[in-house]
Amino acid sequence: MTHYFPGFPARRAGTDVASKRAMSLPPASFASPLPGPFVEDEERTLVTPLVRGPSEALSFERAGPRARLAFDPGKTRAAIVTCGGLCPGINNVVRRLSLQLALSYGVREVIGFRYGFEGMTARGLEPVALTPDVVRHIHRVGGSVLGTSRGRQDTGELVSTLAASSIDVLFAIGGNGTLRAAHDLAAEIEARGLPIGVVAIPKTIDDDIALIDESFGFQTAIQYARAAIDAAHVEATGARNGVGVVKLMGRDAGFIAARATIASAEANFCLLPEYPFSLEGPNGLLAALRKRLERRGHAVIVAAEGCGARLADRDAERDPSGNLRYASASLDFGPFLCNTIKRHFEEAGVPITLKYIDPSYTIRAAPANAADAVYCAELARSAAHAAMAGKTNILVGRCHGVYAHVPIPMVTERIARVDEELWLAVTEVTGQPTLE
Repeated sequence: MTHYFPGFPARRAGTDVASKRAMSLPPASFASPLPGPFVEDEERTLVTPLVRGPSEALSFERAGPRARLAFDPGKTRAAIVTCGGLCPGINNVVRRLSLQLALSYGVREVIGFRYGFEGMTARGLEPVALTPDVVRHIHRVGGSVLGTSRGRQDTGELVSTLAASSIDVLFAIGGNGTLRAAHDLAAEIEARGLPIGVVAIPKTIDDDIALIDESFGFQTAIQYARAAIDAAHVEATGARNGVGVVKLMGRDAGFIAARATIASAEANFCLLPEYPFSLEGPNGLLAALRKRLERRGHAVIVAAEGCGARLADRDAERDPSGNLRYASASLDFGPFLCNTIKRHFEEAGVPITLKYIDPSYTIRAAPANAADAVYCAELARSAAHAAMAGKTNILVGRCHGVYAHVPIPMVTERIARVDEELWLAVTEVTGQPTLE
């Protein structure tokens, strides 16, 4: 039996946007200016292609252009907002969205709110007109031409801004916090009975958004992270008892550390927030590191920033979004690990040479590589098609190779984490023992 998450029914009074289903605006009544081929709403993609025993297979509506639109393109005004931390590929998405709407659909105007959701408040700066000339070359650079910010804003004020600005569709580019905010916007819009669509594009360098293959920017992050691990290996092998320590981003999920460790194949230990480890004790990291140095004379350790959660107490510093600030002095696991290693070997009377590399912000600021540039373009195209067809309260994402409309409430229930299969691959590449 296949469990279908809706056919995105026509908007009606009393629709519960808090439920686990996406929605549509009023029935599409405008012909698409695109030549086709078109996708029917009944076309689905399975979320879990591999099952064992009796099960209910989950499916999502397939993304792509529709023959009928909910908006008259020549009268449509669209807006884009980028939120949260920087990530490779943001400008690629902004550019392709703007061009797809303007050149393919003939949308009247596309604007960009500046510095995240704050740009939609009374404190915000004037929006930017995202014309084809303005966005022509922005994909060549990292960061976000619109700027970004963290922190919760008043949902009612944001919706009032959309209504006052005559916005028909809002594209929200961001991670889990942005997705929750986008859902709140959809709920408030529904409560007010406004014909405004909200479509999200998943952006997080941590790749921790559930139910999709990956978020954009992740492939670029692995590429740069691999280079950092390779550099640590060179440094470690260049000195007697050389130790290279690399800290990589990964707040609650260690996907960058895990994938980069596999890609480099030069790390000997990988520490992730998902899997427990001990530093002290006969089976801890320090003991294993000492054995490694005695045997091979060098070692490389990769750690995800989220390992710093073990250092947190009730008064731990948090960012405006409420997340633990792992870059703060008390929670920065990289320096803590380095100091712990140095102290251990000093007390043991064993000289070591330790080099520490933290490429986090270098990775975040990088322009998208070729793989991410292609993915960003496809996500942007899918988002434009979904919005013009009246899809709302959804994010567009690739599910097992097929682009789909994913109801936002389903995604925000949990975050993706490194599973046992990937963790096994990591430990087989590093050869590390159980560090407990």
